[in-house]
Parts: sequence; C-alpha cells; structure tokens
Amino acid sequence: MAKRKNYKFTNKGHSAKAVLSTFFGALSCISLLSLIYLAYLRKGNAPFNYGIAAILALVFAIVGMVLAVLAVREKEKFLVFGWIGVGLNALAILGVSGILYAGTAL
Repeated sequence: MAKRKNYKFTNKGHSAKAVLSTFFGALSCISLLSLIYLAYLRKGNAPFNYGIAAILALVFAIVGMVLAVLAVREKEKFLVFGWIGVGLNALAILGVSGILYAGTAL
C-alpha cells in the first residue's frame, strides 16, 4: 500500500508584528541575562549604565508585548511567533520586575 502524501495549501503567513515581537523579546531576555552576569562578575557593584540598559530592555519588552498581543489577535495568520513573543516579553518584564523588587527589598 503506497503512502499517501497530504498537502495543505493555505494563504496563511507569519505576521510581521509577531516576528518583530519575538525579536524584541529575545533581545530583552538576552540583554537582561548579560546584565545580570556582568553585575555578578563585579560582585553586585553595577554601574549606572547597567540600570539604563535594563530600563531600555523593559521598554523593548513592553513594545514587544503590545506587538505580540496585536499579532495573536490577527486572523488568517500563523500564531506561533505571536505566542513565542508573548512568552519572551512576559519573561523579560517579570525579570526586570524581579530585579526591581529584589533591589528594594534588600
């Protein structure tokens, strides 16, 4: 019995907003991880520039989250990159929030 090949032709594509939100989320997460590592190497004595970079990563994460939510709500588009963007941007926002909470609690 021959194996039947099933092809599904569709006009769906990936949303540019979703890809951009995933990029912003990845950029935010990578920058936060590198800032945490660099602050660890300095034994917690992070310069002022690290804080500015963390706030900039937070801005990128918020913009990425807005783009991801807009991309997930689009019809006739693949949602994979949109949901990845939501996850990465939420992780970055929670990371900055955790850093700020730890900084005020200690």
